[in-house]
Amino acid sequence: MKHSLRFALLLILTGLTGCSSLYFPPPPHAPLLTHQGEVYGSISTNQHTNYALQGAYGLTDHLAVAGTFSSLHRKKSDRTEDIDFGEASLGYFTRLPDKRVLEVYVGGGGGSTRRIERNDEQITTRILQGSLSKVFAQVNYARKKRNNLHLFKRDFPLTYGAALRLSYMQLNNFQINGLATPGENNVFFEPITFTRTQIAGPIQLQIISGQILGFRNNKYLKAANSVFQVGIVINLDKNTTLD
Repeated sequence: MKHSLRFALLLILTGLTGCSSLYFPPPPHAPLLTHQGEVYGSISTNQHTNYALQGAYGLTDHLAVAGTFSSLHRKKSDRTEDIDFGEASLGYFTRLPDKRVLEVYVGGGGGSTRRIERNDEQITTRILQGSLSKVFAQVNYARKKRNNLHLFKRDFPLTYGAALRLSYMQLNNFQINGLATPGENNVFFEPITFTRTQIAGPIQLQIISGQILGFRNNKYLKAANSVFQVGIVINLDKNTTLD
C-alpha cells in the first residue's frame, strides 16, 4: 500500500516538473452570487501575462450561468506560446448562515494552443499546435471575515474563500511540424484560495493563489503551471460583501 501511495505521489509531482505544458489553466471562477439578477464580472492577470475575463449572472435565487475567457501570448528567447481558452458553466448557489456562500458549477470549454520552439541561434526547431477541450466540476465556499482591513483610517471589508475544481482535459488535432501526432488527455485537480478587499462601491481587489495537480505523466498536456492571479472584481449588487 505504501509503495502504491508513493508511486501515485511521484506521478503527480512529475506532472509539475519538466518542459512547459501546452495548457495554461484559467483561474477557477468564484462569483459568490446570492440571489436572482446579481451580476458578477472580473478581469485579472499574472506574472506570465495570462489574462482572464470572467462573468456570471444569477438566473434565479439558486441557479446561475458563468463564463471565462483566458488568453496567454508570450515570447521568450527559446519559445513563443499562444493559448486561447473559453469556458461556460451552469451552477447552483445558496446562502448559508453566518455570511457564508456555497456554489457548485459544472461546465466545459475549448480553445487552441500553439508553441514555437527555437534553438540558441533563434532558428525554429519545432512547431506544436492543436485544440483543447475540457469538462469540469467545481465547488466554491466563502465567507466574510469578522474583522476588516484597516488602512489609511478606513475599513476595507474582506471576503475570503476556496474553490476546488476537477477537470478532464484533452489535446486534440495535435500536430508537430505539420505532422499528425497522437493527442493526450489528463485529469487535473485545482485547489485555490482567494481573498477580496472592497475598494469602493461594487469594486473589489482580488488575489487568487493555488496549484494544479495532474494525475497522468504526459509529455505535452501536464500540470506545469501554478494558479496565481491578481485582478479587479465588480459585483453589480449592494450585497457585494455578503452582508
